[in-house]
Amino acid sequence: MLAMTTNNSALAGIRVIDMSRVFAAPIGAQILGDLGADVIKIERPGVGDDGRGYGTAWIKGKDGIETKQSSFFTVSNRNKRSITLNHSKPEGQEIIRALVKDADVLIENYKVGDLARYGLDYESLKAINPRLIYCSVTGYGQTGPMAAKPGYDGLFQATGGMMAVTGIPDGQPGAGPLKAGPSLVDFLTGHNAALAIMAALMYRNQSGAGQFIDIALLDSSVAMVSHVMQDYLISGEAPLRLGNGGNGGGPADLLHCSDGIIYLTAGTDEHYRRLTVLMDQPELNDDPRFDSNFKRGKTNRAILIDIINDWSRTFTVAKLLKMFDEVGIPSAKYNSLPEVWEEEQVKHRNLRATTPHPHAEAGSVDLIASPLAQMSASPATIRRPPPLIGEHNREVLHDLLGLSDERIDELRELKII
Repeated sequence: MLAMTTNNSALAGIRVIDMSRVFAAPIGAQILGDLGADVIKIERPGVGDDGRGYGTAWIKGKDGIETKQSSFFTVSNRNKRSITLNHSKPEGQEIIRALVKDADVLIENYKVGDLARYGLDYESLKAINPRLIYCSVTGYGQTGPMAAKPGYDGLFQATGGMMAVTGIPDGQPGAGPLKAGPSLVDFLTGHNAALAIMAALMYRNQSGAGQFIDIALLDSSVAMVSHVMQDYLISGEAPLRLGNGGNGGGPADLLHCSDGIIYLTAGTDEHYRRLTVLMDQPELNDDPRFDSNFKRGKTNRAILIDIINDWSRTFTVAKLLKMFDEVGIPSAKYNSLPEVWEEEQVKHRNLRATTPHPHAEAGSVDLIASPLAQMSASPATIRRPPPLIGEHNREVLHDLLGLSDERIDELRELKII
């Protein structure tokens, strides 16, 4: 359900110029929009954000409208107003500078140095607005031997170490590294961008000064390997791929039941003891193959999981989950994507956010609710569905910048907007 920005919105009164495309940086701008910022998205005339053509599903428009809203675009561009602008032309650059004059934040993800050619880099815009927070999202960062290279999520899952610890263990059928299904590096990078921008806003409140923010997918990809990478930094030994095994302790893996799959995490000594009692095989608790967390979770993990699976296959998913709950062993049902939305807790948390959409054939679009929607005083809200290309041209250019209808029509004729 749509909500209006109020004084309770954490970023009410903050204006963001979003010159980003595809996924990572648009996610960052969307988070700011969810928290109440006025986000003005700048897209190429006629074509729009490259992300409009990504993904495998598109929102169907009504009355012959082609929304050009793919799954990629839809999931990362709500709570934004869209204007079209050719920033390679002086007239387009002039409009961006006019917007920047009263803006708080600009987000872009062009190649290093691209926008400097048009006088739209940080130093040029800082001269117009010293309080501007300018966030540049690139693959490899602003400097270094790879700074000029383009970057996409899968590249960084490979480069940053994530694929090294994701996939089937050596010696098993299909062994090798695997890319995670979702664009996790992009997603985390977007969150890091939003976090950095909010920190910069806090710093500006103290100092009065804006700043430049250099966010790189490479940096995020290395950081997200987290405790597994820290294992290597401490020990000097690279952790092995564990397939579906947990990284903390064991047993933690998929268990097969008679009618489906669950995930078990019994990583503490006490959880494991309870499991052996529940299995009516208490001798496994003292078995020298499994008498330490390291043995259960690493060296003899596969053997133990096979033993547990021989037992779990005699139960239904519902029965085994109930048994685990009764003795306090953490477990969860494996869900296909349709099944996710049937989970009672997912429904209770209102994670499927049905949002009015005036241009959609259905009259609404189902979005994924923000994880920040449960803040007690200033929750994230959905106020606008993802925009059509240039949907807000007149609203922004006339109402915000004061351009006349005649000038707007002229800019359209010149293909500036």
